[in-house]
Formats: sequence, C-alpha cells, structure tokens
Amino acid sequence: MRKIRIKIKADKLPKYQTPQSSGCDLYAQLPHAVTLLPLDRITIPTGVSIQLPEGYEAQVRGRSGLTSRNGLVVPIGTIDMDYRGEIGVTIINLSREPYTIQVGERIAQLVICPVVQADWNKVETLDDDTERGVNGFGHTGK
Repeated sequence: MRKIRIKIKADKLPKYQTPQSSGCDLYAQLPHAVTLLPLDRITIPTGVSIQLPEGYEAQVRGRSGLTSRNGLVVPIGTIDMDYRGEIGVTIINLSREPYTIQVGERIAQLVICPVVQADWNKVETLDDDTERGVNGFGHTGK
C-alpha cells in the first residue's frame, strides 16, 4: 500500500469499503443539500486535495449504485500527479427524476493507478495482421 499525502477540509477521509476495493469513496463537501433536475450537471467539491507520488495518477469514477438506482453519472476524471487543487466531482443526472445530493453523501470513487507515458514512434504502417485487424465497433456481432 502506498502512502498518499492528503490535505482535507472535509469531515471524512476517503474510505475503502472493503479490503479488496480498488476505489475509495469521496464525499460531497457541501454547505447544504443540492438538487439536480433531469439532465442537470454540477461539480461537487470533496474537500480533498492529494499529492500523488511520481509515476501515479488518480481517477475519479462513478459509484455503480448511484448510476443503477438513480441515474447519476460521473464522467471519468483524471487527476495528474502534479495537480494540488481540491478534487471536484462532476455529476450528471440522466434520470427522469430530480435527485438531491446530501451533505456528506458518497458521490464517487477515487482509484490510484500507475502511469505509463508513451514515447511516440511515428510510422507509415501498423501491423494489422491480427485476428481483429481494423474491425471496430460491433465487429463481433450482437
């Protein structure tokens, strides 16, 4: 387990819910509850700033329960190693019903990942003699 420096103005540290969880929960750090109408989009503060070690990034991801039960979607967000500001979570209400985000509610997950940067090698052709080749969306059928 890596030590990650965290600056927090929230009441709760990000928390892994089980010993095998890859993502830890982030909480809404709000002065009051906020209601999202259908198709509304908002960025919610978390009160969390982190300092990642060299060679790592953090990914903000949605919580499956909020998506499946309530239609709230969190687009994946990348937190680069050199970012030191507060983590915000953008949430979109794709349901037909308003949804109220409560103060301190679990709104997203944070996943820490190693990073590999590419050393781009410009070429005229790519090896396409794989089974898939250049076949894209839906190439394997329904």
